[in-house]
Amino acid sequence: MNLALWIVASVLAAIFAGSGLSKLLVSKDKLVQSGQGWAQDFSPTSIRLIGVAEVLGAVGVILPAVVHIGPVLVPLAATGLGLVMVGAAVVNARRNDLALIGVNLVLLALAIFVAWGRLGPYAFTSLTTPRALHVQGWLVETMPRLLDLSCN
Repeated sequence: MNLALWIVASVLAAIFAGSGLSKLLVSKDKLVQSGQGWAQDFSPTSIRLIGVAEVLGAVGVILPAVVHIGPVLVPLAATGLGLVMVGAAVVNARRNDLALIGVNLVLLALAIFVAWGRLGPYAFTSLTTPRALHVQGWLVETMPRLLDLSCN
């Protein structure tokens, strides 16, 4: 299950990094011309803010776990991406774009899966990182010997 969570998080990161970067780098007019009609309902600033949220979410579902700094950010980033997809689904529903609502719901389900897994049964905790497990193993092996030495 841990492998599945890593794979899904990687897929989410790739999709949202690409989507977010396109919103940051491509003009509003070109987004509309490329088939993203929803962009005509938003200001360029709003489009850029959505892009920033998507890129930060993409980084957040992978980087904290990889560097073992703030791994609790992974489920929070996944939750944020889920909220972005709820907003996207609402916008697409208003525009009556049913095909995109399906995509939004699939990405929402993937984000919920990562948030559930990393908050629940497969959470990153400081006691289950490889380094912490190594230290724990050393303590389990060494402490009885240290206690024996102190008693002699």
